Amino acid sequence: MYDEGTPLITVEELCVALMIGKNAAYRLLAEGKIRCFRLGRIWKIPRASLEAYIREQSRLT
Repeated sequence: MYDEGTPLITVEELCVALMIGKNAAYRLLAEGKIRCFRLGRIWKIPRASLEAYIREQSRLT
């Protein structure tokens, strides 16, 4: 589940936060629209990257 206390989130938490499906989430990550990195096969997304993406998309910067 989406826990605001951790600095890294998973793809599943990204889906919950943005209310999107996994395919859309993986597309955002693969296209570099949300900064992330991989540990083996697991994507890790810094919470700050998610927040920056939301600000950018909503034009609240």
